[in-house]
Amino acid sequence: MSPGLAVLLVSFVVLMLLEVPVAFVIGLATLLGALALGRDGSLVSMASDMANGLDSFPLLAIPFFVLAGELMAAGGLARRLIDFAASMIGRLTGGLALVNTLTCMLFGAVSGSATAAISSIGGSLIPEMERKGYPRDFSVALTATAATTGLLIPPSNVMIVYALVATNVSVGALFLAGIFPGILTGLAIMVASLIISRRFRTATSASPAAVEEIPRFWRSFLRAFPSLLMLVLVLLVILKGWMTPTESSALAVVWSLLLVAVFYREIPWSAMPAILINSARTTGIVLLLVGTSAAMSRLLTIEQVPQLAANALLSVSDNPLVILLLINIALLIVGVFMDMTPAVLVFTPIFLPVSAAIGIDPVHFGIIMVANLCIGLCTPPVGTCLFLGCGVGKAKIAGVSRAMVPFYIAMIAALLVITYWSDLSLWLPRALGEMSSPP
Repeated sequence: MSPGLAVLLVSFVVLMLLEVPVAFVIGLATLLGALALGRDGSLVSMASDMANGLDSFPLLAIPFFVLAGELMAAGGLARRLIDFAASMIGRLTGGLALVNTLTCMLFGAVSGSATAAISSIGGSLIPEMERKGYPRDFSVALTATAATTGLLIPPSNVMIVYALVATNVSVGALFLAGIFPGILTGLAIMVASLIISRRFRTATSASPAAVEEIPRFWRSFLRAFPSLLMLVLVLLVILKGWMTPTESSALAVVWSLLLVAVFYREIPWSAMPAILINSARTTGIVLLLVGTSAAMSRLLTIEQVPQLAANALLSVSDNPLVILLLINIALLIVGVFMDMTPAVLVFTPIFLPVSAAIGIDPVHFGIIMVANLCIGLCTPPVGTCLFLGCGVGKAKIAGVSRAMVPFYIAMIAALLVITYWSDLSLWLPRALGEMSSPP
């Protein structure tokens, strides 16, 4: 190991342990590694690498989708989706747990944010589940894990980030490839919740929060339809070639604004500045991560880390099944200590060449990576969804972590299916002719 790479790794670990914000961890570790290598003009070179990493048209989709998600989260969407989910499956045994999962899937997909799903859905359904006899820790664990499925179902900002790093990968293909894996993961969580719910005698049929009777299907569908239509519109304009993914993200903002300010009328215009500020703050964090990660990826390439990782893994076995298992184990460990976006930015350049060497399609690998890192969002010590769920549900992390074990098992089982059954991800984009589309 070269001195520069050693300095980079040590400084990265130390800064992470000191709980420095991850964007600064990546940037400082990269700068220290470049200085240890004795690169002339390290600061200028790093600034250039960051600028080049941000110079991407598809990357413009992120601020638009972030803004659309903020508008949806503040615009009364949760209430309508809860009613819609309850009208379909609320009468089943353990129905409220199923309603929670399905609503989180729908809300996460429409908003593109797992944290928004936890805040909006959890704030309504966690107290209702507790009133119906579900333990609070179980309700929080279910909400936190179910919310991550929205990151697989399009539109998904993390998929745009992956496409940017992977290059020559179609964002439209990634969006389509995530639909069935996202549904599979949600179904796995539902099965786990049904099995666990049998222990709760009072948790039989369910009703949505603060509503005594389950709403009729068509009435609730019509109320939720304008929100759900955004998913269809975004995919349709991309597949028809009418808009690029970036342009479709602008359409999502316009549609969201019409819904919350004109159709639903649940956001006053006076609230718009706060929504714009939150969107700008989130976008700034993501883009800073992208820039610093681009500089780190450049340094790792100079140090030939991707080649070293590929040689190390291929020296263990030349069996693709074993290599994929090892990559998944590595990503599960990474997800415990690092949030999803920086993990995608840092480790895609390392593991993507390995997967390519064993014949894994980059679109399929992107879905594997996102599905894997979704588990990390629910695990301590840095699981964003876990901590937010505990805050919303007023529960302790230790108790919720124990309640999450069955859901971890369900998500890992779904991950294995996603990993080893490539057609689950690739059939839809192939059928619709998106696999060869430019990003």
